[in-house]
Amino acid sequence: MRRRRHHPPPAQAPSASSLMAIIALILRIITWVCLIISTIIIVTTTATIIGTYQTVEIHFNDIIAYRYVLVVNVLGLVYTKLQLPSSIRLVISGNPLWKSPGFLMYDFLGDKILLSLLATEVGAAFGATLDLKKNLDDLNDILLENYKNTALSLIRVKLDDFFSKAYVSAGFLLIALLTSVISSVI
Repeated sequence: MRRRRHHPPPAQAPSASSLMAIIALILRIITWVCLIISTIIIVTTTATIIGTYQTVEIHFNDIIAYRYVLVVNVLGLVYTKLQLPSSIRLVISGNPLWKSPGFLMYDFLGDKILLSLLATEVGAAFGATLDLKKNLDDLNDILLENYKNTALSLIRVKLDDFFSKAYVSAGFLLIALLTSVISSVI
C-alpha cells in the first residue's frame, strides 16, 4: 500500500480588500514619518548672521507661514497616530477597530479636514519660501547694481541654507499630502 503524501493547501493570494488595507496602512505610516521629518527639519531651521555690532538669529517661528506648518504638522501627527490602531487591526483581523457610524463619519471627515490642512500647508510652505527667497535675491541684485553693496551677498549663503531647509521640509509635506490623498481614497 502506497502512502499518500500530504501536501499543504496552496497559499491563497490576499484578497483585494486585505491588500487595500495593507496599502492604506503603509501610506498612513509614510504620512506619519514624513510629518515627523518635516517637523524636525522646520523647527531646527535657523540662520545666524553675525554683524559688526550685533548678531541676528532667524528661526522658523519668525515666519508666520512656518508657524502654520508646525501647527498643521502637529495636528496631522495626532490624527494619523489616532488612525494607526484602526488600520493595523484592519490588516491583522480584517475588521475595523470601530464599526459605529459615528467613527466612520469621524474617519471620513477627519481625512477630508486633514487633506485640506495639508494642502494649504504645502502651499504656504512652498509659497512663503519661494517669495522670501525671491525677495532676498531681488534685494541683493538692487544693492549690487545700484549701490555696489555686497553686504547682503556675504550673508546670503546662510539665508540660502535656511530656505533650502524649508524647501526640504515642504517636500516631505508634499509626500505626506500625496500619501494621505491615496490613503483617503482607499
